[in-house]
Amino acid sequence: MSTRSRTTRRDVDVVIVGAGPTGLLLAGDLAAAGIEVTVLERRPHTVGNLSRAFGVHARTLEQLDARGLADDLIAVGSTVTGLRLFGRLTLDLGALPSRFPYLLITPQYEVEKLLEARARDLGATFVHQAEVTGLTQDDEGVDVRIDAAEPLRAAYVVGADGHRSAVRRALGMPFPGVSVIKSLFLADVRLTEEPDDVLTVDGTGDAFAMIAPFGDGWYRVMGWNRRNEVPDDAPIGLEEIKEVTRRALGTDHGMHDARWLSRFHSDERQVPSYRRGRVFLAGDAAHVHSPAGGQGMNTGLQDAANLGWKLAGVLRGWAPDELLDTYQTERHPVGKEVLRSSGAIVRLARARNPALRAVRAVAAAAVGRSRLARAGALGRVTGVGHAYPAPSGSHELTGRRAADLELADGRRLYEALRDGKFVLVGAEDAGAAGSRGDRLVRVSRAEGSAQALLVRPDGHIAWASDAPSEAGLERALRRWTGPARP
Repeated sequence: MSTRSRTTRRDVDVVIVGAGPTGLLLAGDLAAAGIEVTVLERRPHTVGNLSRAFGVHARTLEQLDARGLADDLIAVGSTVTGLRLFGRLTLDLGALPSRFPYLLITPQYEVEKLLEARARDLGATFVHQAEVTGLTQDDEGVDVRIDAAEPLRAAYVVGADGHRSAVRRALGMPFPGVSVIKSLFLADVRLTEEPDDVLTVDGTGDAFAMIAPFGDGWYRVMGWNRRNEVPDDAPIGLEEIKEVTRRALGTDHGMHDARWLSRFHSDERQVPSYRRGRVFLAGDAAHVHSPAGGQGMNTGLQDAANLGWKLAGVLRGWAPDELLDTYQTERHPVGKEVLRSSGAIVRLARARNPALRAVRAVAAAAVGRSRLARAGALGRVTGVGHAYPAPSGSHELTGRRAADLELADGRRLYEALRDGKFVLVGAEDAGAAGSRGDRLVRVSRAEGSAQALLVRPDGHIAWASDAPSEAGLERALRRWTGPARP
């Protein structure tokens, strides 16, 4: 990437490169805010009929609920209420403090179909078979060079184009990390013997496997075989998958009729910075990790939910450019934590050394006995436990995910978030809030709690107080929602 002389020409407000789940959610959020957005996709069509991702966690469902989409996605999936790890630890998703106390099993293409339809309905423009070949940015915008097409100039560019990101390469940004597993396999199969209603992960040291139900008679199987680590394009057959699954889980559940078989390798990588000037990276373009725990697609969708309202605020003129720096300070640590937690699951599943297998057994037993440890593990895997940094002296809720409160007008909090605005809950000392009506709405709780909250468009708490009147509210309003209108 290079810089060039300044120009005021602009074709579009934001160019998003990549029409996977991350890019599609971001495109819909920006279009909903009145931002002109164009999505560039190198594939001839956005949505395929096969995909690696298959699980939608509770926090992602909450974000989809805040956009009026969760119920539609739930209708085409099935739910799993427990995660079984290493044959001895079962995490009960029913204990989640969420309206969605389960893992939704549905193929990635169902998520993409839903998000693409929303983005198109809201006015996002899609350009397919558009291969990005370079970027040039200056103080006022970014030129995106496209193979066999005229460049597009935008105020901002977001690379959501996967682990081989052309945007990241154009920026010359490093992608440090390691290959964790050289050869994983995926398969969609039918089973003669149905397993319990849990997502199962276990391993023997030279093999591990995972089975998850789609709910329509098909099951997703993922596994690894230390005895046969081969390139991604090596042939694969159902007999190999059955044999590895039997070694890892003790049974192949009568596996038959595979409709899809694939190999891939798993890396752990993360860019040092999610932003360079007017260009941002999100999803797999910014971080890739083990598929254990099913956090990849979910983490990318959370990136998009964090970035979208901030870009909209800057482009609409009420937020300073510095707000965009909080995308790095908030999402980079989450990406790092996901690398750590998913990597720990897969390393423990692959444990071969007797000492490490003993550590696995002790850790599983300790988590099983401790309510707090189970809650922490569930929070990390499902996303409901992730919190953003808060200023020193802030209320303990600041930066945390907001619970879905019942409101006095009969709605839930996440229904009130569907306008894409901040929601101020239960604060009396909020005279200046009224002049911010273009970006903030005021609501009251259904019950008479004195606690007041300022909830961001992404469902995280920007400010909280245990009293309905609090002098710090205006400071928080100015920091997060910009100055009041004259």
